[in-house]
Amino acid sequence: MKPRLPSPPASWRRMLVIAPPFVWLILFLLVPFLLVLKISFADLQFGVPPYTALAEFSDQALSVVLNLRGYALLFTDSLYVSTYLHSVKMAAVTTLFCILIGYPMAYYIARSEPATRNLLLIGVILPFWTSLLLRVYAWIGILRNDGLLNNLLMGLGLIDQPLEIYRTDLAVYIGLIYAYLPFFILPLYANLVKLDTRLLEAAYDLGAKPWQAFRSVTLPLSMPGVIAGAMLVFIPSVGEFVIPEMLGGADTLMIGRVMWTEFFNNSDWPMAAAVTCVMVMLLLVPLILFQYGQTRHLGMRGGRRNG
Repeated sequence: MKPRLPSPPASWRRMLVIAPPFVWLILFLLVPFLLVLKISFADLQFGVPPYTALAEFSDQALSVVLNLRGYALLFTDSLYVSTYLHSVKMAAVTTLFCILIGYPMAYYIARSEPATRNLLLIGVILPFWTSLLLRVYAWIGILRNDGLLNNLLMGLGLIDQPLEIYRTDLAVYIGLIYAYLPFFILPLYANLVKLDTRLLEAAYDLGAKPWQAFRSVTLPLSMPGVIAGAMLVFIPSVGEFVIPEMLGGADTLMIGRVMWTEFFNNSDWPMAAAVTCVMVMLLLVPLILFQYGQTRHLGMRGGRRNG
């Protein structure tokens, strides 16, 4: 009888399980960001690559030069400051409307019968089967002056002349809300569908009206799903490029468009890298707040159970 090999310790087994995602994050998130951070401290030059080296070794001496031109320009040029503020504003408004539209939809799906619920979920997921680029092109055909929406409204006699929607901020808002609404609905639905309905029954037995039960039971318990969905909408909306480029006007400046212009039109890689790094730093703030809120929520739940 062959002797059994000793099994690895529990700590090693746990490390083998969590190692692949950490390796993935290091290779495809941390390493690219460090490369962009390195470029942001370089200086512009004409050549290949279009930026200077940070460290040079000559005459048995190592010289390191960190150029802060990009970061200084970011905080002194009103164009970049207004672009950041405008991007955050558009992302915040998009997130607010996704909450107002998506919460009733997620609630209705979670409270539907299982067969109906599956059909509704397919309806939410179905747009992902088509490329975002094609869907934005479809919105161009809907929103332009001679598009479907204006022709319909004029055919019904509701307007006398076409509405100026295409190439405005309103068109960008419509595109952003349409594109990112499923990212809010799905995590909120996952939270609502697991809600213990016995808590609502207890609230009704104690004399609470439906809106009081919703405010006191459903809404507080669904806040983790609301926060998770809001983060999934807000963070990518800040750096969105395709929708503002195709639906917005020349004055619709967002961080994604500025980065594209600096990289490909101006060939100013250090400036574009500085814009990217500052944007990442700004997006870390809501992520840290979200993580803090989740940790606090789990700690409070654990304390209640122990009590």
